[in-house]
Amino acid sequence: MLTKDAIDSGSYLQHFESIAGLWTLEQIDASLRHTLRAKPSPVEHVWIFAYGSLMWNPMIEFEACRVATLAGWQRSFCLNMTIGRATSAEPGRMLALCPEGTTHGLAFQLQTATLNEELRRVWIREMALGSYRPIWAPVQLENGAATPAIVFVADESSAQFRTDATVDTVAPLIGSASGKFGTNTEYLFKLHATLTTWRLTDAYIESIVAAMPDDVQRTIEMPASRLVCLNEK
Repeated sequence: MLTKDAIDSGSYLQHFESIAGLWTLEQIDASLRHTLRAKPSPVEHVWIFAYGSLMWNPMIEFEACRVATLAGWQRSFCLNMTIGRATSAEPGRMLALCPEGTTHGLAFQLQTATLNEELRRVWIREMALGSYRPIWAPVQLENGAATPAIVFVADESSAQFRTDATVDTVAPLIGSASGKFGTNTEYLFKLHATLTTWRLTDAYIESIVAAMPDDVQRTIEMPASRLVCLNEK
């Protein structure tokens, strides 16, 4: 599992050095500054919307965690992956968000005291290849309140973006890909298990899980993802 030490030591970015288009720290920092300058006013707290691995491995200090709903965007395995949980010989797919639909996930309110430090880790983690476009979008929390949150959506201009993310296309790729960080199916099943833990559903993810061959290893070690939010201040 990805750790803060891997981010802080630089080893995480080093893993992507063989990929053309690797972002420099200067590019990553510039993207972070640009996003913070675009923060809606008068927003006081910074929230991040998690819909993938951030749900079970946020690696951030936060004040609050809430089940949240994002309208206008849907999960999509639309990013080509040749490293991490795949190789160039057996490419897989990374998860992102594409327009239309609705996504249920988690929203994390970051601590003010460590905001810049935590956001920089998130940016290094998500923007190593510039495959995502960080935006501010309104999310509805489980208590009915609404707040703007940072959301990483697919950058359709990136080299990794693929227009065809249908179940029939991505399921065979996910089912066969593996790399240094593990298998692509492990990511899929962790996502499915996390959604189940939070009593959330996603028809697209359910369909991909159902399309996996019977001989694919489905037993995974899942962290107690509900405990993530029980540790809030």
